[in-house]
Amino acid sequence: MKQERQRAPTSPIDLANRKTDEQFISEYLAHDTPENPSSWTTKWTHPKTSDHYTLTLSCPANLTPDDLQSCFALIEETSRADYENSAGKWHPTKKLKEMKSPELRYILVRDATNAIRGFTSLMPTYEEGQPVVYCYEIHLKLELKGTGLGSLLMSFHTTVANNIPIITKVMLTCFLSNHHGFKFYKRLGFETDEISPVQRKLRFGKVFSPDYVILSKRIRPDP
Repeated sequence: MKQERQRAPTSPIDLANRKTDEQFISEYLAHDTPENPSSWTTKWTHPKTSDHYTLTLSCPANLTPDDLQSCFALIEETSRADYENSAGKWHPTKKLKEMKSPELRYILVRDATNAIRGFTSLMPTYEEGQPVVYCYEIHLKLELKGTGLGSLLMSFHTTVANNIPIITKVMLTCFLSNHHGFKFYKRLGFETDEISPVQRKLRFGKVFSPDYVILSKRIRPDP
């Protein structure tokens, strides 16, 4: 039987989630170590168009209503079909509530007009007792796909994980219908995690087939 890991009285994850945005950047995103140089940057240039973009980090409390709505619209634009074709379906109110979870950190990609053209969101947390950085979302406008920006955004999750010593994995959920996303994550070194649901037989000959997979990328061995 799998045993739950015990949380320390002062958990490094709880401490990370109490940091201000500025502290979070300084301690977990912009912090270099000889073994793991930071990938954090606040500026990015499109390799094909030479358009300039800025990257910023913010917790939900510091997002404007327009920022939150822009992020929600990106999720709807890129992933609503996957949600609608899943067992869980598409529930806008539920999704917006999740997006406001206080421990989330958004990394926003803005163009020269300050419009949000992409974002990722992450949370240091525990998943079945394992300390992980969970990637909640990553979405890009069409003109930013295939530019390397998605890989850069995902590298920030690894940077945060490397800078929180008890973190063992970066983890995420991917719809099986999202073939492009699945291949993208596999290229970055993600594998199916041990807690990912599997097909199983139910009563009366019925079969449960999951419509999503939980993927993870190992950062360091379990303690």
